[in-house]
Amino acid sequence: MKKYLLELTVFISGLIVMIFEIVGSRVFGPYFGTSTFVWTTLIGVVLGSLSIGYYFGGKIADKEATFKKMSLILLMSGFCIGIMIFIKDGLLSVLQDHVKNINSALIVGGIILFSPTSIFLGMVSPYAAKLRIKNLSTSGADIGRLYALSTCGSIVGTFLAGFYLIPFFGTNTLLSLLAIVVIIFSIVLFYEREKFLLLLLFCGVFWFVSENNIKTVGKNFVDVDTRYNRVWIYDEQYEQNKKQFEIRKMGINNENHSAMLLMSDQLVNEYTKYYHLSRHFHPHFRKSLIFGGAGYSFPKDYLKVYPHATIDVVEIDPGVTELAKKYFSLKENSRMNIYHEDGRVFLNKNIEKYDVIFGDAFGSRYAVPYHMTTVEAVQKMYDTLYDNGVVIVNLISSVDGKNDFLRAEYYTYKKIFPQVYLFRVQNQNERHLQNIMLVALKSQKIPQFTSEDKKIDEFLKNRWSEELIEDVPILTDDYAPVEYYMRKVL
Repeated sequence: MKKYLLELTVFISGLIVMIFEIVGSRVFGPYFGTSTFVWTTLIGVVLGSLSIGYYFGGKIADKEATFKKMSLILLMSGFCIGIMIFIKDGLLSVLQDHVKNINSALIVGGIILFSPTSIFLGMVSPYAAKLRIKNLSTSGADIGRLYALSTCGSIVGTFLAGFYLIPFFGTNTLLSLLAIVVIIFSIVLFYEREKFLLLLLFCGVFWFVSENNIKTVGKNFVDVDTRYNRVWIYDEQYEQNKKQFEIRKMGINNENHSAMLLMSDQLVNEYTKYYHLSRHFHPHFRKSLIFGGAGYSFPKDYLKVYPHATIDVVEIDPGVTELAKKYFSLKENSRMNIYHEDGRVFLNKNIEKYDVIFGDAFGSRYAVPYHMTTVEAVQKMYDTLYDNGVVIVNLISSVDGKNDFLRAEYYTYKKIFPQVYLFRVQNQNERHLQNIMLVALKSQKIPQFTSEDKKIDEFLKNRWSEELIEDVPILTDDYAPVEYYMRKVL
């Protein structure tokens, strides 16, 4: 094994780099989502830092290359990961609260958290190459082999992180594991004792595998990484009509996606109540579809309020559904089917027809699934509806001011549906970010905007009657800059 210790080291360093980069999306997720901006920052910072590491690793190796000095480089990268674990939440929380420009916040956070480790890991390959070269006649082959092994490590790390490590270990445990693995290899390089490597590696893996993936912090807080998201579940006090209630919330990437009263089955989030406009615009509906499950608050309410109707739920994350079963009283029901797949994929292959489609997949301010906003997706929804069908979608925007996303989405729906209406949920300042319900009707018949149902009548009074300026292009699969539009209002 000693003969191939350098090869193993560069393989591991390449593996660690990619796992570290991919888990970075879970580090940023609770504060800035997992949008294109987050991935752009991670990729740019890590690549830039690796370049710096390659340069200085080669310079240092030319002066004097020894195994003990390379072990120090690995040791420093492990310590940097450890420090990053302790400061990441505090730093990102401060950046989220005090840096208004999301790009600036991401770049500053990315450099502080990910650059030091990436620089040290970048130094490993050129340093190892210097140690491996024995004569000039084979130097090209030696260097090529080491860099190939480093890249192979990165490939393995990519698949391991995405398919297994993140959903199994979670963010903090996985980062700790990376730090321990790197430190173990630094010790081995220093002492050159392979048995010591195997013993420490076995102990480290055994300890982490024995850890429970779901971490409970305190009595009422759960922090878990699923295959797709970082999810927080917690209880807090809720005041309504001067009365205190205890509610349970589900935060996905630090944004509230669901809430449930612990002592009642009433809906908590006001926008979910607006989905009941469906019975005003389509009084005789029997079959509905909803994109986005999270804590399944509305699907549960739907089954209770409409005993004659069925609902299909499309929730991409099976881990979220399992958490809803455990913490949000979700139970199997013969009138509810759950599909764990991407909403657009479901639409593309769906052959069923529905009376109503509810959209609850756009609740994030940072990471809107653009492929569900485009004219092609809206056309699929139109085709999925019966003749009198209705679409009701929750959007996050202001109704005036910097509302490019709302205007683009509104006119995208207008391109396909004969009637499209907007309803303000909070009924607050037009320039404030808020929930806005978009209602699209397949029917040509103009509806009434009053109701004998007092609650529904209140919702109808919040209709936004002013015409939106048509100065942005409709959203298409080819061009849908929804994250850029959303960034303007943050």
